[in-house]
Amino acid sequence: MKHIEIQDLQAMPNQKKYKFIDLFAGVGGIRVGFEHIFQTQSSFVFASEIDKFSKITYESNHGHVPSGDITEIEAEEVPNFDILLAGFPCQPFSNAGLKKGFDDTRGTLFFDIARIVKEHKPQVLFLENVKGFRNHDKGNTFKVVKETLQELGYRVFSDVLNAKYFGVPQNRERIYIIAFLDNDIEFEFPKPLNEYVKLGDILEDSVDEKYTISDKLWAGHQRRKLEHKKKGNGFGYSIFNENSEYTSTISARYYKDGSEILIEQKDKNPRKLTPREAGRLQGFPNDFKIPVSDTQAYRQFGNSVAVPVIEALARNIYQALNR
Repeated sequence: MKHIEIQDLQAMPNQKKYKFIDLFAGVGGIRVGFEHIFQTQSSFVFASEIDKFSKITYESNHGHVPSGDITEIEAEEVPNFDILLAGFPCQPFSNAGLKKGFDDTRGTLFFDIARIVKEHKPQVLFLENVKGFRNHDKGNTFKVVKETLQELGYRVFSDVLNAKYFGVPQNRERIYIIAFLDNDIEFEFPKPLNEYVKLGDILEDSVDEKYTISDKLWAGHQRRKLEHKKKGNGFGYSIFNENSEYTSTISARYYKDGSEILIEQKDKNPRKLTPREAGRLQGFPNDFKIPVSDTQAYRQFGNSVAVPVIEALARNIYQALNR
């Protein structure tokens, strides 16, 4: 099957050059989406990532090594910038208080975003997290994040988007929090593209036998699924073929046994996705370099973002800024 390229969401006309920073950067998936839209109008002046293998992939594709642990970097050390990108980890805040806004975020990684925002006051904040973030800790986590950004002077917009409506065959829901320093800006989230894609569009024609799972692992998958079924729940492996409209959500644990996305094969055990297919499932272009082991590549793509969703959001942000 021939791979469909990520959505060609046309770059905007040249108006202003924006400076970006990329926090909790991973392999730079959010950056890929923004660069495709902003193109020559953008420059990345700073990135931060703690994982050493992700830093290798980031450098291979973006030309520089991200700084390390953001908790050890002073806000003044970050160069001035216009747009902050961050796919930040989800952490609970203390239930004590929850009325102090900025101070309530201390001890969490969101605090590091907040202190950098407080220092630099960029025009736009782009934050990404798992769908459950909105209801995490009974809604307190999201409430503190929103109120903190408002306290810092931002108008906050948020919505949950599913990658399967934006040109990739993956059921992946994520919350996107977008905030503007200009409170007069009206932002609209992109509408689903509803372009028909199927899993076969991103599968490779020839795949190494090493990705076919062993008899022992396949037997284990089937046994566990049967046990779950007897208990009345739906846990267990998920199997797909080239005609499937979309897969389950790929996760950072995919390297362990591939159980959430197995690919049907004729007259043999199913197989795992290859690392390149895992990248395509997230909408990464074919020329995105994979300089690490399969294990690390699965973790990195599973932790990353669906690039076409980021592109759609980046386009709307650009239009809102320049309207």
